[in-house]
Amino acid sequence: MPDQQKKIIFCMAGVLSFVCALGVVTALGTPLWIKATILCKTGALLVNASGQELDKFMGEMQYGLFHGEGVRQCGLGARPFRFSCNSKKEILLILGLPSVFPDLLKAIPVSIHVNVILFSTVLVVLTMAGAAFFMYNAFGKPFEALHGPLGLYLLSFISGSCGCLVMALFASEVKIHHLSEKIANYKEGTYAYKTQNEKYTTSFWVIFICFFVHFLNGLLIRLAGFHFPFSKSKDSETTNVASDLMY
Repeated sequence: MPDQQKKIIFCMAGVLSFVCALGVVTALGTPLWIKATILCKTGALLVNASGQELDKFMGEMQYGLFHGEGVRQCGLGARPFRFSCNSKKEILLILGLPSVFPDLLKAIPVSIHVNVILFSTVLVVLTMAGAAFFMYNAFGKPFEALHGPLGLYLLSFISGSCGCLVMALFASEVKIHHLSEKIANYKEGTYAYKTQNEKYTTSFWVIFICFFVHFLNGLLIRLAGFHFPFSKSKDSETTNVASDLMY
């Protein structure tokens, strides 16, 4: 493939990686990861509510990795509530003993939550490094070992794996550990809330798009004329066969 086309392909991959890194950074700070509808089970059972009457006992909440907000309803009007980190300093100390959702520290699965944030941070760093490597391959003279195609394949694979882990861990935290229900019921001695519906929103799908982009970058590297790692081209195989026949 001509050098000009390789430059265009690598520039395209670099721009995609850079945009993905910015998207993940933005997603980390927003409460738009999941939106849930919660039912005040205690109030609905007390009045034996059904049909449209259940709307008076239906609240909603949305949250991300660091903060969120919602509205509880138990037939007596809406009760807004919020939960967040106390300060930005605690976000920087997230790898230590953080106060993520400080009021909910005993309710949420802290180890999974910290791992989600950890892998999201690694995803941002590797995606930025991948963008730099793609640009370097487009305009510089890369070393074959690290900065060359092998390094690009490696960064794309590890970054895509981190994105996959972020989605899997967050989904397990929400679905298996019933995170929305735990948040809604925390310090609610009188009323019990049950999650009726949950859906992933913008920030979660940004992570999915980033995962897909890293997969696409791997295809772009192959399109530029570089074989996948650990796969031999037909020319090299023919050369090896010819050398074997000589002996």
